[in-house]
Order: sequence, then structure tokens, then C-alpha cells
Amino acid sequence: MYGQWSPQGMVTGIGSLPHASAVAAARFSLSCGDVPAVPTLPRRSPSEGIISQAVSGMRGVSVGQYGSISVDVDALDRDGQVDVDLHDEAYGSLRAFLAEARRIDYTGPVKWQFVGPVTLGIALVRAGVPATWAFDVAVRSVRAHVRWLLDTIEAALPVSSQMVFIDEPSFGEVGEDDFHLAPDAAIDLVSTALALVERRAVAGLHCCAAADVAALLATGPQVLSVPVARCLEDQAARLIRFLEDGGVICWGAVPTSGPLPISVERPWRDLTELWATLVRRGADPMMLRHRALLSPQCGLGTHTPQAAEQVFALTRQVGGRVRDQGMAQSVAPGA
Repeated sequence: MYGQWSPQGMVTGIGSLPHASAVAAARFSLSCGDVPAVPTLPRRSPSEGIISQAVSGMRGVSVGQYGSISVDVDALDRDGQVDVDLHDEAYGSLRAFLAEARRIDYTGPVKWQFVGPVTLGIALVRAGVPATWAFDVAVRSVRAHVRWLLDTIEAALPVSSQMVFIDEPSFGEVGEDDFHLAPDAAIDLVSTALALVERRAVAGLHCCAAADVAALLATGPQVLSVPVARCLEDQAARLIRFLEDGGVICWGAVPTSGPLPISVERPWRDLTELWATLVRRGADPMMLRHRALLSPQCGLGTHTPQAAEQVFALTRQVGGRVRDQGMAQSVAPGA
């Protein structure tokens, strides 16, 4: 049962990878974490970009050479129907991942993510779709893609459980004066996507931008995926309640923008200082560790494969320290 899941520092991936080879990316993903993440490779093909992938099979929408989208509004299916095909260019890395997982007889859990309806809706508006129905199209398209991906991965890896993150990098814009939706409407859109996932998999919400944690949690994720940042200290009470209610936090522990860290010390210090603040404000330290999943902060598509190896090596080191401290606490007198 989800409520009893205790990842205790397990490592997974977030976002894109920089590989040009889908096979190399699949092998890397299956070997670098405890919960392998299906990779997306925008460097291999612009069709694997976060928005490009979401409009694959969508009538009236085309993807340009560099991943930009254009919309024929008159041809756009307002019901959000999509004709998704595993052989589509947008799913080359998924094909390679499933083939490699079958080749090595992998039976463990897998994680994947897909753009959320708020971010997709914004992209459609910017491409010329009227805001009055862009978000309806977006949520229906997201649901159709997610349902298809759940079916496809289950058929290929029937023993593997799935963890699905709805990716909402634009959720930080919710609540701004000129945003196209009221906050409650945006929350409802994401909740609809998460509810579909939750029927069959662990449902997570990822947002790498600064966003209102209360609004993120109001969408109802089972896992909240956010970068480690000092601003989370102001949301301590909400985060603690989420954990006490059975939630898991995927801590984006290793930076992926700016200069990459060369040792584990800075990421570990940033995480433990944030956790120390949460403990001072009432969090159980054992609960923090037991309900912690670890990942890089965001995708690595703009880096190099060598940089991706470095980031994941550091993430694994952080995860190892989380597990070691959890074990030490569990055997300490009075723990």
C-alpha cells in the first residue's frame, strides 16, 4: 500500500538526459538509480521535448525543427483526442528503455514523467489557441497520453510498478495577476491528471520553479518533487503535515543549473540544514529520512553525459548518507 511506502533515500531521475543515443540513455538510466526513470532526449530529437512530446498525435499541431510548436486552430481537436503511436519519433527513448529493460529482465519499479495540463495549456495559448479552451484541450490531451503510457509500460513490463510525475514547470505563474486561470482552476486541472495516475500508479507532482507549496499540495500528489531551497523553510508546517499524512517528498538535492558541484558536501549541507529547520519546527527526523526520495534538481538535457554521470553519482552519495543516518537512528538507544 502506498501509505506504507518508505523510500529512505532511494534515487530516481528527473527530466531529460543529454545523450544522443537512446540505447546509451536507457542503459544509463537503468543503472544509475534505485527507481530508473524513462529518459527523454531532446538532443536526440526535438520531438522529445517536454511540450513536443505532449502534442505528438494531437490533430492540428505540428513540431518545428527546433522543438517549437505551431497550431492550426481550425484543425485542432477541441476534445483533446490524440493518435499516439509507440513508433512516433517522440517516443524513441521510451522504445529503447523498454527494450533494454526486457533484455536485462528488469522487474523493479520504473518512474516516468509527463508535462502537466497547466504548462501545456500555456504553451498552446502562446501558440495561438484561445485561452478559453486551450486548457480544456490540454487536460484532455494529457490524460490521453498518460493513459496510453501507463498501458504501454504495463504491457512491456507487467511486473514493474510505476511511479508517474506530472511535470508542471509553469505552475509558479499561477496566482500572478495576468495568469490565464484562477488558482483554484489550475489546481483542479492538475488534480484531474493526478487522479488518473493514482488509480494505477504512485502519483507525483514535480515543479522545479518557485511555486506556492500550498497550491502544489492542494492538487493531491502522493509524492511532491521540489528542489532543495531555503524558501521551503517558510512552508515547513505544510510539508510536515504532508509527510505525517503519508506523503513522500522527492528532494531535488543536487543542482543542475549553474556550476555543478564537484563533491557531495554542498548538496548534503543544503539538505541537512533544511531538514534541521523542519525538525526545529516539529518534524520527526526519522520520518524525514524514511519518506525521502532523492533526485537531481531538474533535467540534464543541456549538459553532457559525463556531467550527468557526475550529478547522479553525487545524488547516490546523498541517498547513501540518508540511509546510513536512518539506520544509525533506528539502532540508537531510545530511537
